[in-house]
Amino acid sequence: MGFKTSLRIVALSLALATHATQHDVLDFVNPLIGTINGGHVFPGATLPFGMAKAVADTNGAELQGGFASDNSDIVGFSHMHDSGTGGGASLGNFPLFAQSGCLNGELNNCYFAKALRASKRINDTVIAEPGYFAVALNSSINTEMTVTNHTALYRFTFPSTPKPMKITDKGSVPNEPLILVDLTDLSNSRSRANISVDDRTGRITGSGTFQPSFGIGTYTLYFCTDFQGAEIKQTGVFQNNRAGTHPKHLQTQADGSSKPPVPAGAFVQFKRPGKHNEIVARVGLSFISTQQACRNSANEIGDFNFNSTRQKARDAWADKLSTVRVDATGVNKTLQTVFWSGMYRSMISPQDYTGENPLWKSDEPYYDSFYCIWDSYRSIHPLLTILDPVSQTLMVRSLIDIYRHEGKLPDCRMSLCKGFTQGGSNADVVLADAYVKKLNDGIDWKTGYEAVISDAEDEPPIWSVEGRGGLASWKELGYIPTDDFDPYGVGPFTRSISRTVEYAYNDFCIAEMARGMKKQGDVEKYQKRAENWVNMFNKDQQSTVQGKTFTGFLQPRYLNGTYGFQDPTFCTPMLNFTSCYLNSNGHETYEGSSWLYTFYAPHDMDALITTLGGPTEFVRRLQFLHDTPDLLYMGDEQGFLMVYLFHYAGRPGLSSFYQHHYIPSLFNDTVVGIPGNDDSGAMGSFSTLAMMGVWPVAGQDVYLINPPFFPEITITNPITKKKAIIRTIQFDASYENIYIQSAKLDGKPYTRNWISHDFFVQGGVLELTLGKEESQWGTRQQDLPPSMRKNHSR
Repeated sequence: MGFKTSLRIVALSLALATHATQHDVLDFVNPLIGTINGGHVFPGATLPFGMAKAVADTNGAELQGGFASDNSDIVGFSHMHDSGTGGGASLGNFPLFAQSGCLNGELNNCYFAKALRASKRINDTVIAEPGYFAVALNSSINTEMTVTNHTALYRFTFPSTPKPMKITDKGSVPNEPLILVDLTDLSNSRSRANISVDDRTGRITGSGTFQPSFGIGTYTLYFCTDFQGAEIKQTGVFQNNRAGTHPKHLQTQADGSSKPPVPAGAFVQFKRPGKHNEIVARVGLSFISTQQACRNSANEIGDFNFNSTRQKARDAWADKLSTVRVDATGVNKTLQTVFWSGMYRSMISPQDYTGENPLWKSDEPYYDSFYCIWDSYRSIHPLLTILDPVSQTLMVRSLIDIYRHEGKLPDCRMSLCKGFTQGGSNADVVLADAYVKKLNDGIDWKTGYEAVISDAEDEPPIWSVEGRGGLASWKELGYIPTDDFDPYGVGPFTRSISRTVEYAYNDFCIAEMARGMKKQGDVEKYQKRAENWVNMFNKDQQSTVQGKTFTGFLQPRYLNGTYGFQDPTFCTPMLNFTSCYLNSNGHETYEGSSWLYTFYAPHDMDALITTLGGPTEFVRRLQFLHDTPDLLYMGDEQGFLMVYLFHYAGRPGLSSFYQHHYIPSLFNDTVVGIPGNDDSGAMGSFSTLAMMGVWPVAGQDVYLINPPFFPEITITNPITKKKAIIRTIQFDASYENIYIQSAKLDGKPYTRNWISHDFFVQGGVLELTLGKEESQWGTRQQDLPPSMRKNHSR
């Protein structure tokens, strides 16, 4: 059965289900968390994984998600965004902007250019809810927005008595609202565009070609804007800050000297606002054509009914979150808000662009805004596998279809373009995670395996945007030399340490897939390569921090086998914090230090613990990483696993201790409530999983068990309908009882400190008795999580 007649129907039936609408949890969703201080969260109106994302756009330094909770001005209202990006500002194409009228009735006294029309928001008027966003401007225009999957709907309410936009404006403003469409995006990347306005209906259509925010190439987007609620006075186009009623069509392109490109667009002016002083604007979107953009808007919001559309969006979110129910007795509002808001943000992206992919024809789903898999493989995709396996299956199918048509799995992708790789080929981990957890419906695992083998064996010409570089050295030497000679492809010749340990884990994930496919030769081959993480380990390298010395760290290594030196604290807040980003030179770790990457061998933890001196010394070093200010930065996703590695050394209680250390100190319900940029919801998925009481080791069928932050949590599998219940005994909302004393699974004693995905598929009751002190639960050697060279077969 094909995509449109299989999983699509399942997804639709789930979205329309009337059971467990659970609207009350939406009161605990605060989309404004992370909208300042580098969080870059998109707080506007969206559906789960929706393409249309509407919000007010600001002009400050933190406009990556469109809106920021700062004092920046509002310059427009646009319809597509990404959330939490660490790169440049993304999307924000074709913003609308509304004015009550033009000063003294002169058209060119209205403000057309983005820099000139910038307006202050009225304090305390911002409302952000699932599927809805609103803010009032200092011009007394109130703006509201909601969405369907490909369409944004805006309601502008104008003041009964218009006033000038600027304090310096002298004269009167007639009650003749003007709404413009600007051929721009958040990053001012437009290269060419066209726009037309229909003088009779006021419909504005057009397209533009733009650049992605963290990749290469260009994309073309189309739109179709219609208005309802007022009689048209005049229409026209504008360029720079001058407008006219003739012509009705405009073509423009970058001239190579104007940066940003010359402002351009179209407008509709109305004789007066309609009933209740409102005008509604509907914007359909498409990557295919303006005709399809118009069809999308007509099919999805044919009646322009704002309240109904808003309610349907809210219902969709209530249903999507209804797979989880909690007993929140005694749990304060802050923690409930952190939990539900994090879950909400983890379902904003990737975005469902199915039917909107102009690059190839396919019956497979197409998802975009994998932004980036280096961030999302660790927690977003494993979380979706638990809560929304239908959507996760569609995403895996989409990744495989991208390989089928472009020759490689993406490591990052946005706006139909290839994004930059940051470490390994981490889509391999996403596929392996889905494979070992037995996601199957419609997934072509033969082609999926072919895709991961391609990553491991075939170096692409440009490995900065897909696949892996340095494969000749990887195969021959077992590491990526710091002075690698690689004439086979092009990419940044840095990050030799972090690429080495990530390639090792990627190969382990391939071995796991090979094991399930009975390819024993490949199991042995890739498991052997998975041991390569140790080849960058310099057992003699020391690091002294705050008077304490530790020995043995990953270090640069050259073609001749000798070691170089990178201070183990380099790229921490202690030392040159921002020196290890993608566009930096001379670094061998990526967005983290050797202190951090020396702990990264999640498949081979028994060997890593031995390498670092045994369990006691390993725990001492890991605690020092967490306890020393500025040594570990939790604002990057590779810090997440560091919280839970204590499980492997027989100290699961310390994992619980440190997750309570970070929540709510770094993860809370304020606008600065996450420690770094959200990366499409990765920060949200961390807090969600931590508070659920399970931490997935991505790429393996392993969940590390911790006490949840609630007396009881129930997760209903959307496919099997089975319920996985995690229940605590002796729970206390002051979180003094945070250590597991004993556990039962379906009434029988359970001593392992980890559990498999079957628990979430088949259901069951995991009962955790808690206390104030660490216990012996989960500490025995036989109760530790699997490790490749010791107990992986368990």
